[in-house]
Amino acid sequence: MTDHTPLMQAITDRRDDLIALTQDLIRIPTLNPPGALYRDICDYLDRRLRKSGFATQLIRAHGTPGDSDAYPRWNIVARRDGTRAGECVHFNSHIDVVEVGHGWTQDPFGGALLDGKIYGRGACDMKGGLAASIIAAEAFIATHPDFAGAVEISGTADEESGGYGGVAYLAEQGFFDPARVQHVIIPEPLHKDRVCLGHRGGWWAEIETHGEIAHGSMPFLGDCAVRHMGAVLAAFETTLYPAMAARRTDMPVVPDGARSSTMNINSIHGGQPEFAEGDTSLPAHCVPDSCRIVIDRRFLAEENIEDVRGEVTALLEDLKTRRDKFSYDLREINMVLPSMTDRDAPVVQVIADEIEKVLGRPAQFVASPGTYDQKHIDRIGKLKNCIAYGPGLLELAHKPDEYIGVDDMIDSAQVMAGGLAVILGGMSG
Repeated sequence: MTDHTPLMQAITDRRDDLIALTQDLIRIPTLNPPGALYRDICDYLDRRLRKSGFATQLIRAHGTPGDSDAYPRWNIVARRDGTRAGECVHFNSHIDVVEVGHGWTQDPFGGALLDGKIYGRGACDMKGGLAASIIAAEAFIATHPDFAGAVEISGTADEESGGYGGVAYLAEQGFFDPARVQHVIIPEPLHKDRVCLGHRGGWWAEIETHGEIAHGSMPFLGDCAVRHMGAVLAAFETTLYPAMAARRTDMPVVPDGARSSTMNINSIHGGQPEFAEGDTSLPAHCVPDSCRIVIDRRFLAEENIEDVRGEVTALLEDLKTRRDKFSYDLREINMVLPSMTDRDAPVVQVIADEIEKVLGRPAQFVASPGTYDQKHIDRIGKLKNCIAYGPGLLELAHKPDEYIGVDDMIDSAQVMAGGLAVILGGMSG
């Protein structure tokens, strides 16, 4: 077994650089929606990675959802070739973050360092993982200047809204062709001792119930679309939710509640639009003639997408036969199939071995409750040798006072760098 000590020490020595890099990334508020400051963060990464000897490309995903002159969907792909032929290891991180929300006690874009934790929106999901992968790659290149193959690092757009302006677009352009890239590591915050093999599927749809407008004092002259939607929600509660809860997957999904099928009511809108803030008008007296909900249905590898769609349609059709004047429209918004990498895939085994070496305990193998960009690398790029591995606590994602632990980033960077040493540096695991 070849000694990893110089490589591990090189990462430890970069602790202050890792902290500063993470803080800098957090302080660029790449909020999605609308897709703000993507070019700014790509320019920052471009400067950083070119200084480390990477050749860089900035790629705009023209025509993808959300792309506009006001909010262009920019991505960066950086590549550092070794001194001889070999395989390519690609670290992919998304650069966008979700809305801030309420309940913060720290500046969400301040990047404060307190008690070994860096706070901010996107700290764990996933700018801390991006920073750790950069430090890992730079330390590996410094200690293994004669490495084979190539190291790639990408910062991609829109993962939080489906990834179509990011990894999906790059996959369509051939950036994840297995002839070009052989190993992909996505530093999502699945915990530093876990190898994430894949994710559940997702189906998003809008349901609209219809009614007839009338004066609110005489609702019997109209037809209330909100009441019809209430019947839909009641049918979900009595029929669909119990059925989903009874299903269990063999996928190692975490946390345990996600081992079952789930559905979230993402939003509901019925009747008059909400008044703008500061508008003190009183509501008009109208029976609502439309009510809409968006559903977020997560399904298991054992479920068929046609059955997922069909059970919702069947529920609505049943209401149509039992409820007077019930009518609806169902519109699919998006669909993602489950994705799973084999436990014996090369990148899985290498990273699992490095986790045990760095942390002194066996790696856990898990699947994610939510989808992430592995779906596009798998389905569009046809590249199966892909995992999520990175620092951070999954339960902190999208929460107030999101943070990333510095020690966790160091440990994860050592795992990633150790993986590079085995795959590209010719070291034994």
